[in-house]
Amino acid sequence: MKNNNNTKDTDFLREKLITFFNNSKKNAFSMKDLVKKLGLKRKETQDSLEKELNLLVKQGKISHLKNGLYKTNQSGETNFITGRVDHVSPRFAYVIPQESTEGDIWIDNRFMNGAIDGDIVKAQVFDSSGKFKKEKHLEGKIIEVVERKRTEFVGTIEISPKFAFVIPDNKKIHFDIFIPGNALNNATHRQKVIAEVTEWPDDGQKPVGKIKEVLGNAGDNNTEMHAIMAEYGLPFTFPESIDKAANQIEEEITKAEISKRRDFRNITTFTIDPVDAKDFDDAISVQKLNNGNYEIGVHIADVTHYIRLGTLLEKEAYLRATSVYLVDRCVPMLPEKLSNGLCSLRPNEDKLTFSAVFEMTESGKLMNQWFGKTIIHSIRRFSYEEVQEVIETQVGDHKEEILLLDRLAKILRKDRFKKGSISFETIEIKFKLDENGKPLGVFPKIRVDAHKLVEDFMLLANKKVAEHVYNMKKGEDKNTMVYRTHDNPNPDKLKSLATFAARFGHKLNVLDDTAIAGALNKLTEDVEGKPEQNVLQGLAIRCMAKAKYTTEADPHFGLAFQHYTHFTSPIRRYPDMMVHRLLSHYLDGGKSEDKHLFEEKCNHSSEREKMAADAERASIKYKQVEFMSSMTDKVFDGIISGMIETGMFVEIVETKCEGMVRLSELSDDFYEVDLDNFRIVGKRQKKIYTLGDTVQVQVKKTDLARRTIDLELITNKKISE
Repeated sequence: MKNNNNTKDTDFLREKLITFFNNSKKNAFSMKDLVKKLGLKRKETQDSLEKELNLLVKQGKISHLKNGLYKTNQSGETNFITGRVDHVSPRFAYVIPQESTEGDIWIDNRFMNGAIDGDIVKAQVFDSSGKFKKEKHLEGKIIEVVERKRTEFVGTIEISPKFAFVIPDNKKIHFDIFIPGNALNNATHRQKVIAEVTEWPDDGQKPVGKIKEVLGNAGDNNTEMHAIMAEYGLPFTFPESIDKAANQIEEEITKAEISKRRDFRNITTFTIDPVDAKDFDDAISVQKLNNGNYEIGVHIADVTHYIRLGTLLEKEAYLRATSVYLVDRCVPMLPEKLSNGLCSLRPNEDKLTFSAVFEMTESGKLMNQWFGKTIIHSIRRFSYEEVQEVIETQVGDHKEEILLLDRLAKILRKDRFKKGSISFETIEIKFKLDENGKPLGVFPKIRVDAHKLVEDFMLLANKKVAEHVYNMKKGEDKNTMVYRTHDNPNPDKLKSLATFAARFGHKLNVLDDTAIAGALNKLTEDVEGKPEQNVLQGLAIRCMAKAKYTTEADPHFGLAFQHYTHFTSPIRRYPDMMVHRLLSHYLDGGKSEDKHLFEEKCNHSSEREKMAADAERASIKYKQVEFMSSMTDKVFDGIISGMIETGMFVEIVETKCEGMVRLSELSDDFYEVDLDNFRIVGKRQKKIYTLGDTVQVQVKKTDLARRTIDLELITNKKISE
């Protein structure tokens, strides 16, 4: 009878709560309020209250707000949105709405309902009027996972006698995966594995999974690089069927094929690439015309001649969409037979190409242009270093051609900047690795005139191909084309950049839309070589929109081009293959292709590009952490490069490696983050650390699995005014 009485009491309490909340739609109540208003005098009933409230929250009938109060969901102020999860920390996440203009929705980790970073979810928003907000964000709870971003996770396995856990590498996955003893797939303790989740609990318990693949021992270079590829869903080997299909391609160039093409084999042609490059997408030809002008040919590997639509090779290229460049390797979009062989414009071999040919005057004026299929014969493979030596010494092979190209490239570059092209030169790094992939040194990549020479002619070809297709038809009915577009910067971020730059004495006019590019270029010139260079350029880059592929003929802000595409790298980018097919089709008089189909392919290519870039950054970060793990005894100069709620990021000047100083580790005061003003302020002593300040730090801890560096602050020395 006692159990029956308890059940009746519980049911009565639940109904009483529901009735009360439905009659009090506009208000929120604490536990103490509810005890008083419901007249709960018996201790047993009071003890059951929290349990019943949690049950009603789980059922979606009431909401538990961030301030600890409870409120009904029947108020008419509740709404629902669909969006993507950004799981910022173990404590909270945001849901970024797909269509809503209200802003991101703040989600307490208790209300994640089994959702993880990247999932598409349906979320319930509390009080759309904005009454309950945290840092200008509405609050809510996830009520349904609409689409899982992933079910497989890369991590390190920790094995106990009867079960195991996989600790994911991804810093935005804030749970371990429980692995039953019969699902280990021969994995051993501390190995790197791929775990597949087979059961998603919605009650806060850990997901259950099985080991799908053992990658190898944690810390081994090959294992870690493969783990990074797997983490981002990128393949690192080709199926046997793909290699077989590549090996079956006919290599001979027939007379019939040559007869269809413009022949450049007797014109001086060469390639310029990194010294360790294996695939050569592009070559440049130079000849002087009888009228005194110069004909400059930009010749691009004719990949689509070998990879036909609908074939296994084409489908695999589309799936990958891009080559991936990790610290120690390239994972190509095409099998080696194609990327390093048939399609690569190697010296002393006849090669099939698709070309953009320009007639230019000595002063760089463009007189004529031509696009079409060609055949070339490169007579020399230059490295960037070799070309740079010719430019600097004016001595060496093909001196006249190289110096001419350098002069013309500088004219093109000057004209581009004059018209508003952004001149950001972000600092990239490279590693010296031993035979096992262990980093022995970290160095900045230096961009010289030889790099810019090639870049300027590739930009010219890409721009003119886009313009040519766009102008083929007059009026609104344009041919479908794949464009590379770049939206204008975020105005609010630009204002913040201007405010911060002013602290270093740099004036940035962001109010005049037509002057933004010039202002940013002026800032780039002003900060070059100064301590604040990386910080201000980093902030400026964060103001920029992301470039993307689309069929919409929108401008490219960063380059100041009205129309732009990617034509010059089909060995490593699928969009360039699409551009080749479209241009060839239209040159042959074909009708406009299906815009919807190509827009889908553009979206896929943009997504894969982002994944590849994320993987590349992860491999760099891994090697940075690995390199810095042996530097725990050294004190470094650093610059505060970023801030989040829990600490500040510091970039070490010598190695360009970034680590975090956690606020909880600063013992001299209690510090609070002022994100709006890019600073951290001590509550008692009012000591301030600002973005761009120089500090001294020491490596406290490194975590290779999570690719993080914890730094200890030694001293603070302000940049001189």
